[in-house]
Amino acid sequence: MTLPEVLLWNEVKQQRLGVKFRRQVPIGPYIGDFYCHELRLIVELDGWQHAEGVDAARDSWLADRSYRVVRIWNSIVLDDVEEAIMMIRNRL
Repeated sequence: MTLPEVLLWNEVKQQRLGVKFRRQVPIGPYIGDFYCHELRLIVELDGWQHAEGVDAARDSWLADRSYRVVRIWNSIVLDDVEEAIMMIRNRL
């Protein structure tokens, strides 16, 4: 796992959000960084390689199957993990 994934996972695995997440979950042809089965919510941590529009096909495929995706930049997690938690909480 990358440093941002480790930092966020340390918060998420303690069920601070009130729901259970698993990490690195296969979903169709994709792997979700963190996944809440109960809510069909995928949290993706994105770095520089995720330029705008790169993940449009992936997000469309997931949305067509009733998955919701929260994308959080790695820099947000590194700067303030609480902000990342709030971004996820807002989608719950």
